[in-house]
Amino acid sequence: MPQSLAGSSLIQSPGGDRTNDFVVKFANVNGSGSASANLLFARSIIRMGVPVVARNIFPSNIQGLPTWYEVRVTEQGWRGARGGVDLMVAMNPQTWDKDVNGVDPGGYLFYDSTKPMPASKFRPDITVLGVPLTAICNRAYTDSRQRQLFKNIIYVGALSALLDIDPAVIEALIAEQFKGKDKLIRPNIDALHMGRDYALQEFPCPLPLKVRAADAVGDAIFVDGNAAAALGAVYGGATVCAWYPITPSSSLAEAFQRHCRRFRGEGEQNKYAIVQAEDELASIGMVIGAGWNGARAFTSTSGPGISLMQEFLGLAYFAEIPAVIFDVQRGGPSTGMPTRTQQSDLLACAYASHGDTKHVLLLPEDPNEAFEMGSLAFDLADRLQTPVFVMLDLDIGMNEWLCRPFAWDDNRRMDRGKVMTREMLEAGIDFGRYLDVDGDGIPYRTYPGTHPTRGSYFTRGTTRDRYARYSEEGPVYIDNMERLLAKFETAKTLVPAPVERAAAEPTGLGIVYFGSTAAAMDEALVTMAERGIHADTLRLRAFPFSDAVADFVRRHDTVFLVEQNRDGQMRTLLVSECDLDPARLVSIRHYDGTPITARFIVGAIAAALPDLNVVPLRKAVP
Repeated sequence: MPQSLAGSSLIQSPGGDRTNDFVVKFANVNGSGSASANLLFARSIIRMGVPVVARNIFPSNIQGLPTWYEVRVTEQGWRGARGGVDLMVAMNPQTWDKDVNGVDPGGYLFYDSTKPMPASKFRPDITVLGVPLTAICNRAYTDSRQRQLFKNIIYVGALSALLDIDPAVIEALIAEQFKGKDKLIRPNIDALHMGRDYALQEFPCPLPLKVRAADAVGDAIFVDGNAAAALGAVYGGATVCAWYPITPSSSLAEAFQRHCRRFRGEGEQNKYAIVQAEDELASIGMVIGAGWNGARAFTSTSGPGISLMQEFLGLAYFAEIPAVIFDVQRGGPSTGMPTRTQQSDLLACAYASHGDTKHVLLLPEDPNEAFEMGSLAFDLADRLQTPVFVMLDLDIGMNEWLCRPFAWDDNRRMDRGKVMTREMLEAGIDFGRYLDVDGDGIPYRTYPGTHPTRGSYFTRGTTRDRYARYSEEGPVYIDNMERLLAKFETAKTLVPAPVERAAAEPTGLGIVYFGSTAAAMDEALVTMAERGIHADTLRLRAFPFSDAVADFVRRHDTVFLVEQNRDGQMRTLLVSECDLDPARLVSIRHYDGTPITARFIVGAIAAALPDLNVVPLRKAVP
């Protein structure tokens, strides 16, 4: 029989006290109004000075299917999902068995006990916390919608008692949430205390899982990557956004619209254009047209959108037109898993379009870098006169992260790159639209209307010479294509450099990773060191790769490459672009749609070491 806390002595979970170090997972029904209550729970812990990692797992429909919200409480400030569940808030009968099985041994199960459950539906190694939420709501409310919404607040109240969360903090958050709607504040606070009072009366509170006020959050902000990237676009000077709705990128364009209303409006005159196009082809076409005309323009999309944009992306590459594409990656191929995370668009974006193309990719690790790279992308697109991809994923884009506050240098100015002015043209400077004057592969361009008679050219997707004159001569074509390669080499000096960290002990083992994997990797390295496994690491931040990337791989006997896709796409890029020995690169791949965890990384590397005959503490080869 399961253990119950009601009327019994407190049962300790394995490891005893778990203050500020545990995982709570909410199992709800999509569309039930639980999202705001669960977010209220997470934010209340942050307000108490304790960091959390919050991950939303939701279905790709409007309502009715299961949804989960996981909150990792971690005073140590880890940013990645831990894996495992210490307290399951099981509010969805459809997923009951799965949710019960997901609780770690010695953990806790919180559920609505209004209707009795057979003993077979529980586990003997977990402690059951039954609260008759429906019965409490039915006594207090007559409206069915109120019963549903306030049930969520009631369970937050019960959890505040069980986990020792300060109710005053939650009350303050409720007041902030309903600011300007005073009539809603008191009912929500009353519902909060209904749940709290019941738990205090029926259970020995708090549990060994509890929250204690700390000072571990500091000045960190709680923000999702899509909103951060959209703000970066505003700061980067973007004035045009053309997009077509697609999960998980839609909220990026919507956030850009909110930011523009705040920062770009001037009276009745908007200083921006946001167009919801009829499809992805139209959206990227509008972006390219705006970029050709001198505006800073972008689209936000995901893998299926990238597939549809291929021909236009080739045009922008070949005609050398600036464009920024925010790709919030999801599970593929085809429709795939629209609401799950992956890093599976790398090859599709790096070589987008037919023929020989190579595109710049930026690889942010969290919302802070999504903001930084979201602004930088526009400078790079203008400087290089080419499409630039900001490679987010659903984990970064749609989940709220605790991260460093955004920083901006007010002295920074937009880098428009090589633009031929009217004065330069009138001074008699030779203008060839595809003429490389200084060996960096980047020609000068003019904006439409720069001069009435000089500096004009025909923009085409067909081959042409250095002066934009149509030509199908082989040497002319090769000259142009080789110049584009030279420009790609120049890009290596402009994109963000990789971040290298040396292990505490000399080692021949290296680990390469990128993007949202960084959150789990930081924690994994600590666990590995405790087990005597030391590794140097390199976090990639952009493609094309600088020379430091190949050098890192060649300096180590074995290099693990951690990524979140099936086929090792980053490994393919590294082997192809850096001319590396494939035997040096060992793939660690995680692609079930959930965020990668430190537990997974440590387990996969530890399991691989014996087969590779790698001694973890072996010194690197000179």
